[in-house]
Amino acid sequence: MTARTIVITGASDGIGASSARTLAAQGENVVVVGRSAEKTERIGKEIGADYFVSDFAELAQVRRLAAQLKEKYPRIDVLANNAGGIMGARELTVDGHEKTFQINHLAPFLLTTELMDTLAASQATVINTSSAANSLYGRLDIEDLEVANKYSANLAYGNAKLENILFTSELHNRYHGAGISTAAFHPGVVATNFAANTTSPFRFMYRSFLNRFMLSPEQGADTLVWLATAVPGQDWVSGAYYAKRALAKANKQAYDAELARELWERSSAMVSQDMDKLDSRG
Repeated sequence: MTARTIVITGASDGIGASSARTLAAQGENVVVVGRSAEKTERIGKEIGADYFVSDFAELAQVRRLAAQLKEKYPRIDVLANNAGGIMGARELTVDGHEKTFQINHLAPFLLTTELMDTLAASQATVINTSSAANSLYGRLDIEDLEVANKYSANLAYGNAKLENILFTSELHNRYHGAGISTAAFHPGVVATNFAANTTSPFRFMYRSFLNRFMLSPEQGADTLVWLATAVPGQDWVSGAYYAKRALAKANKQAYDAELARELWERSSAMVSQDMDKLDSRG
């Protein structure tokens, strides 16, 4: 059986690196994407995989990554949008977007849409790493996607993880007919360093004795690996949200089809405007 090409972002550490190791060991052609050049190279060389460095806090790097992937891989069977994290005080990226929103939602939205022709031709699966924070903290205001009002690290992160699910469902609505299958999932509370730079109370939990009761990265990666290797439409339902390999209940806003459509339209407009700004500078 020919190895499939599986692109995993946020794969230099945590559940992304664990997923990459597992899938590579199963004989898949894994492509590792990460922000840290040193860590990304280390994982790539460890598992014998191609690797690319891209910082999602800069959309130009996301566009460059998409161009590199399209050039090298005529077929992409699975795209796992796993990069993300919870941030600290409100901060804008070089693109002028709130950092949590851009890294967790806008950048993977851009990467996926830039790869759409390849993904559709490949009848691909797109997996988006969400979090139970979508229900705990998500209170999405479509008029304030960048959380300019009443910002908190938890609210920004919860909204971003809710946006991952809305993106998953709208991607299904728009492209399932073209052969693309989609899923979002909650990996569980995993002992990683994803909360290392946040001002959220999450940082205390991750640095305390509670860390020993958290899931290992391997356990957290289990549902991602399952979604990447099981058969959509047979083993899991496209467009849905999962936890522990089972359908899970999300924030009630996650089931709002009009909200999902509007988020897509606004995200598309944002990345188009950013491209227009680059063109005007060039």
